[in-house]
Amino acid sequence: MADQTHVLFVEDDDVIREATQLALERDGFAVTAMPDGLSGLEAFRANRPDIALLDVMVPGLDGVSLCRRIRDESTVPVIMLSARADSIDVVLGLEAGADDYVTKPFDGAVLVARIRAVLRRFGHAGGGAQASADPSAVDGGVLTFGELEIDTEGMEVRRAGQPVALTPTEMRLLLEFSSTPGTVLSRDKLLERVWDYGWGGDTRVVDVHVQRLRTKIGQDRIETVRGFGYKLKA
Repeated sequence: MADQTHVLFVEDDDVIREATQLALERDGFAVTAMPDGLSGLEAFRANRPDIALLDVMVPGLDGVSLCRRIRDESTVPVIMLSARADSIDVVLGLEAGADDYVTKPFDGAVLVARIRAVLRRFGHAGGGAQASADPSAVDGGVLTFGELEIDTEGMEVRRAGQPVALTPTEMRLLLEFSSTPGTVLSRDKLLERVWDYGWGGDTRVVDVHVQRLRTKIGQDRIETVRGFGYKLKA
């Protein structure tokens, strides 16, 4: 298992859990599958998986609450599974700290593609943003925007001198903004660059992550340009 990507999969439906576990194992993943949130939390703490797949509606400790508990302890990537694409559950999951979500019923190949996309961006959190940053704004790898400092080499962020804890997805989003400060980035462009989507995705993922980022670096630092997207204030 040490040489394999370890997936924690929490799903209460026996058929879906067993079929998905088999499909993931055929694709080379090591899978720990649990039927409820409490056993899922125990498995997470015992095994420290590389990624967690959490169904929203599981007994004991629901998927959103489980995501919050995991996020309190770790920045491991989390993908939520929801049977209702238009449900508030999707937004709640993202607000709890999930990095992405997949709607049920899902195609196994699509799920694997989404897992690999998340793992790719977590494997190189800096992406390509640093290379395109304005050199005049960089001091030893540190970008400065008012009271906000972004260390693009150490992958650390400070606000008014105080460290800011960001998940890898939030860090990639901030690096994307800081690479072209003052430039409006559309939601589709951010989905492509940050979430590694080669296809259209749900822009709610972007909106919720931008809001989460704002609460950490300052509500006014990222500006909404209505009808176009977002930009970082230089």
